[in-house]
Amino acid sequence: MTLAQRVKSPTPKFFRKVRNIGLVIGAVGGALLAAPVALPAIVTTIAGYLATVGVVASAVSQTTVKD
Repeated sequence: MTLAQRVKSPTPKFFRKVRNIGLVIGAVGGALLAAPVALPAIVTTIAGYLATVGVVASAVSQTTVKD
């Protein structure tokens, strides 16, 4: 099965929830990184991790398929 076929195949219900949560986490991280105000370094570091975790969780969840 190719990657394109995996992405187009139906996703199990649990992984749809994980994908949506990952999208929200990624969006929060991206919003913090793009904030127009100066944030402390620790907040910027955590925002980078949040964005990364959100993108990875969404990508992995999207490629799971039902048998």
